[in-house]
Amino acid sequence: QKIKEIQKRINNNVDKFAEAAARCSDCPSGQQQEAPGSLGEFGRYSMVSEFDAVVFHEKVGVAHGPVKTKFGYHLIWIHNRSDE
Repeated sequence: QKIKEIQKRINNNVDKFAEAAARCSDCPSGQQQEAPGSLGEFGRYSMVSEFDAVVFHEKVGVAHGPVKTKFGYHLIWIHNRSDE
């Protein structure tokens, strides 16, 4: 699958997450000029449950996924996480 290849390129440091998002994403966040692919900071339960399950439990600094939501398939990159 294309998304798994993109994930592999990100995790192998061939592409940066933002570059891959700008080039490959169909989501509006992928087309942002300033920070392609970024959803910014958000708290627990403010996104769909599939996002929360990854963002608040998985390793920082790795492309996770593909994650299926009602909006489609996503790769998730966790820049940092603060303990709540």
